[in-house]
Amino acid sequence: MVATSQTELQKVLEKAKAYIIDMDGVIYRGDMCLPHVPEFLQALEDSGIPYLMATNNSTKSPQEFADKLQGMGIDLGPDRILTSSVATRGMVEERYPKGTGVFVVGMQALHDAMYADGYFVPAERDAKVVVSGGHFGLTYAELRTACLAIRDGADWFATNGDKTFPTEEGIIPGSGAIIAALNAATDQWPEVVGKPSTGMIDEALQSMGTTRAETIMLGDRLDTDILAGERADMPTMLVMTGVTDKRELDASDIEPDVIVDDLEPLVSFYSAGS
Repeated sequence: MVATSQTELQKVLEKAKAYIIDMDGVIYRGDMCLPHVPEFLQALEDSGIPYLMATNNSTKSPQEFADKLQGMGIDLGPDRILTSSVATRGMVEERYPKGTGVFVVGMQALHDAMYADGYFVPAERDAKVVVSGGHFGLTYAELRTACLAIRDGADWFATNGDKTFPTEEGIIPGSGAIIAALNAATDQWPEVVGKPSTGMIDEALQSMGTTRAETIMLGDRLDTDILAGERADMPTMLVMTGVTDKRELDASDIEPDVIVDDLEPLVSFYSAGS
């Protein structure tokens, strides 16, 4: 059986004072809300347990994510959603002066994060920085320009390294697939900002005012969510509603502290204590 025993699960949950929660594969797949999610979030609210969404998905802004959740009946403000686009903008701004030319390979949310306030300026092959993320409308022309800029010496940042992206139709190419294409053409690798980097986790913890030891990293992906939690030395919980299956779990060296098939056991735990 994949799932952690009820006794072991209870031991971990009794110590939890906060959650950092991934979104794709945990909260929803595509536009489909996953089972027990509204009840779980309501149970956390009723129990006074803070939580923050931290997603590697760079295809939407925090407000767009909040709107999407609202359409699923989940009322969550954009200030409780941390995206890899926002985190990437922050990191690049720390390192480069105003007016730096940036070429973006990504969706409108990433373009807005990089360009909206005018600090960075759009550039092409002459860009000093290339930023890539998930991109459902990717064109060869964009790959070509990014490739030429990187080969000419531009620094390269990627919002996240997720190779795949879960949708209601199935698993599709993610940001990591774009990284693979550019790596094949440039022999270079980007600096990856999102999970499994611990930068997003530290920002989330600071926002909630909780420590690593008392905060659970809840996600569906071993090589990003769970590995980030491991690197941050915090409890990790894998939910099997996303991209990870039992075969991948058995073959991986990354070991979650807790495994649940879905969020129903957490709903039951918090509902019983309320």
